[in-house]
Amino acid sequence: MTDPTIAPRLPAPPVPLRTARLELRHVTTDDLDALRYYTDPEVCRYLPFPAADEAALVKRVAMMAERLAPSEPDEVLSLAVVHDGTLVGDVILRLGKRADPSTAPSVAEIGWAFAPSAAGKGFATEAATALVTLAFDHYPVHRLVAHLDPRNTRSAALCERLGMTKEAHLRRDWPEADGTWTDDAIYGLLREEWPPG
Repeated sequence: MTDPTIAPRLPAPPVPLRTARLELRHVTTDDLDALRYYTDPEVCRYLPFPAADEAALVKRVAMMAERLAPSEPDEVLSLAVVHDGTLVGDVILRLGKRADPSTAPSVAEIGWAFAPSAAGKGFATEAATALVTLAFDHYPVHRLVAHLDPRNTRSAALCERLGMTKEAHLRRDWPEADGTWTDDAIYGLLREEWPPG
């Protein structure tokens, strides 16, 4: 007999996703070299973790490769973004809050990171659009959020291109590795607001 207080597992997402120029597929441990942008302090400047050394990179890629089919709060889907056979970035969908223990998560967080060589080509917008579509088409979420450092103007502009609304600016809300605190900007998008326009 099924326990009605425990939410059923959600089905695995229909990956890979394809857009006009990109393929979004699961990350594998073979992507280690392509994900070396995580060792770049400039890439990680606004991410919630410091630039990785070799051991941390190996661990991070192994963790990303296990993120295949989230169903519970705090579980994550990690997808590599590939253009013409080259990994140019990655996106994540982290499931969040649910109404009660018997329901699937209703809120999720999106995020992204891209290699510097991919900047200015529209790949982040194209990949994030595909991720938002997946979130609303496949998962029973009613709300997506993005947390970012307000100094990260490129990510703020991407949130706006996705039709997200800046909902909050929390002062000194995020701990940095050096013991200081930075601000947190929160953007949100509701199911009924997608697609934008």
